[in-house]
Amino acid sequence: MRGKMLKRQGNTIAPTTLITIALIGCVALTGCGERKREEKSQIAPNSPQASPGQAIFQADSPKLAQIRSEAVQVSVVPVGGVTAPGKVEANANRLSHVVLPVPGHIMTVLVKIGDFVREGQPLFTLESADLDAAVSGYQQAQASVTQAKSAVAKAQRDLDRVKDLYEHGANPQKEVFNAEAMLVQAQTAVEQNQATIEQARRRLQILGIEGGKYGQRMTINAPIPGKVLELSVVNGEFRNDLSAPLMTIADLSSVWVTSDVPETSIRFIRTGEPMSIELSAYPSETFRGRVALIGDTVDPQTRTVQVRAELSNPNSRLKPEMFGNVQLAERSESRPTVPVVAVIATAGKSMVWREIKKGVFERVAVTTGVQVGDRIAILEGLNASDRVVVDGVMLLVAN
Repeated sequence: MRGKMLKRQGNTIAPTTLITIALIGCVALTGCGERKREEKSQIAPNSPQASPGQAIFQADSPKLAQIRSEAVQVSVVPVGGVTAPGKVEANANRLSHVVLPVPGHIMTVLVKIGDFVREGQPLFTLESADLDAAVSGYQQAQASVTQAKSAVAKAQRDLDRVKDLYEHGANPQKEVFNAEAMLVQAQTAVEQNQATIEQARRRLQILGIEGGKYGQRMTINAPIPGKVLELSVVNGEFRNDLSAPLMTIADLSSVWVTSDVPETSIRFIRTGEPMSIELSAYPSETFRGRVALIGDTVDPQTRTVQVRAELSNPNSRLKPEMFGNVQLAERSESRPTVPVVAVIATAGKSMVWREIKKGVFERVAVTTGVQVGDRIAILEGLNASDRVVVDGVMLLVAN
C-alpha cells in the first residue's frame, strides 16, 4: 500500500530516496550554522565593544592618525604658598626726574620719548636771565676781592707808618693798636670776598656756563643712563616751576616686581625667600626673584601689605606696568605634569583621556594643581608611566 501511495502522475519516488534527501538537507543546515559561528568568531576580535568611559578604534581607522598622545612628565612644581596679583615697576633707585635749575625758555629739546640716553648726554638747551645774573654775581665777587685786597695793602701801609711814628715818640701806642685792628678787618674782608667768589664760580660750574660772558645758553644733561619714559616740554616753552619734572629717565636694566599680599597671609612671607612671577605678556614663562622688601604698613582700604622683589632686566623685556601673578612662600615637590590642553572639564570635574594601548583610550578623573607655563600639575589620577591624549580629544568624546 505504501508503494501505491508514493506514486503520483506515473512517477514513483522510493522511500530510501526521501531519507537521503532529508539527510543531505540536515548536513547542509548544520554546515551553514557552523560557517556562521566561524564567521562570527572571526569578526568579533576586529570589532571590539567599548565599555562606558572608553573609546576604541581599529588599527586601520583613519581617526586614529588624528589622535596624538604624550607621556606624562615628572617636574618640580610648587604645591603650596601665597598667590597674589603683581606688577612690574621701574626701580626707584634708578629713576631720575629732570627739573630746571633756573626758570627760562626751553630753546631746543634734543630727545624724544623712548630714546636711550647716556649719562651726560645733552637733553635740552635753556635761555634764562638767571644765567646772566650768575655771571654778574661772579664778576661782582671778583671786584669785591680786588677791593678788599687794596684795603689790606692800605691798612698795612698805615700800620707801618704808625709804628714808625710810635718808635720815634710821635704817636701814642693806642694808634698802633688801632692800625693793627684795621689791618685785621681788611684781611678778614678779603677772606669773605674770596669765599663769595668761590661760591659764584661754583654756581657757574653747576649751570655749565663761563664767567665774564653774557647771553649764554645752558645745556641740561642726562643725570643717569636709561630710557626717556616721560617728556612734558616742547621747544620755545617758558618754565618757571622748578619742582615740576620736564622728563623722566629710567634705567630699566633692573626693575621691581611689587605685589599686594593680604594681611592674613603676610606672616608666611620672609625677606630673601624666592618669588615666582608669571606675567600676562609672557604666559609660558616664569620669572624668579627674591623678596627684597616687606612693607611696614597695611593699606587701610585693601587690607594688604606691599611685597617687593628686584629682578635683573638686561633685555628690557620686563616693562613697567606689566601685570601678572606672584607666587610667594611656596613649597616645591616632584609631581606628574601634563599639557594644559590635555585636561578637559566635564560636569564640573577635570578629566584626561589616558591611552591604554594602541587604539584604546579611557577617560580618567584627575585632581589638578598649579599651572607652570603651558603644563599643569596632576595631584591625583595619573602615574608617571601613563600617556595622555593632547590632540584629537573631540574624536574620543564623539566616539
